[in-house]
Amino acid sequence: MKRVLQRTPVGVARTAVLIAAARAIEQCHPRRLFDDPLAAGLVEAAGSASDLNGVRTLAGDHFVLRTRYFDDELLGTPQPQVVIMAAGLDTRAFRLQWPPGTTLFELDLPELIEFKEDALRDQLARPACERVVVPCDLRDDWATALIRAGFDPKRPTAWLLEGLFMFLPPDAGEQVLYWVSALSARGSTLALEHVNHAFRELPQMKPVHQRFDALDARWRSDVEDPVEWLDGYGWHATVTHQVDLAARHDRAVPAITDPRKVGDARIWLASAVRTA
Repeated sequence: MKRVLQRTPVGVARTAVLIAAARAIEQCHPRRLFDDPLAAGLVEAAGSASDLNGVRTLAGDHFVLRTRYFDDELLGTPQPQVVIMAAGLDTRAFRLQWPPGTTLFELDLPELIEFKEDALRDQLARPACERVVVPCDLRDDWATALIRAGFDPKRPTAWLLEGLFMFLPPDAGEQVLYWVSALSARGSTLALEHVNHAFRELPQMKPVHQRFDALDARWRSDVEDPVEWLDGYGWHATVTHQVDLAARHDRAVPAITDPRKVGDARIWLASAVRTA
């Protein structure tokens, strides 16, 4: 008999359910890009993501491709420590094949972590690495909370910041990147997603912004050159375009990222190595 779960995700945390729903749907694809046997159960525990169907219809293919992109980035250059910022309902600690000795830290709001832990227990989920959850608000002193949880800034780290920066005001985003950089030993890696201003202004995105505004999940920032931005913090970065990513996996280019349909609008998928 299932236990009564803590309050299901509300507000900006609903975006975590949206992404989990995209991962769950991908499991029915005849040539799925990843395995995530936990995603459907997490969505069910949250009461479905039907309230965000419009967003998923528009960007679901992008969510799937970016999931595979970040999976490959994290496993391509294994690090002893992995930190997933604003982890939401991420299941990489459970579904990826981590090298022995990997410790993975998940940071997110306490109430979302509490819900997720209950839902994972109901699925009898077992992580494939040492997993440490760190309840915190990324607008506060998350760095101290991370170190107290066992993170060692002297060891190389793989950082993942997926679907985060656009929701932060510019100053808060800079603060996050400052501390990520300050805590990163030479050779650490970073993978992130951001958007440029043209993407925020796309007519196709207007209903998305309206829906997110209702969830208090307004997009608040953008960046025009992620390579230059990251270089300023001591990272050597490269950007992968969704056209190339789709071709790599024999998938159609998501309409919301297709230059023939969105012009200069960009969702940036960037990976970087700490050089300083």
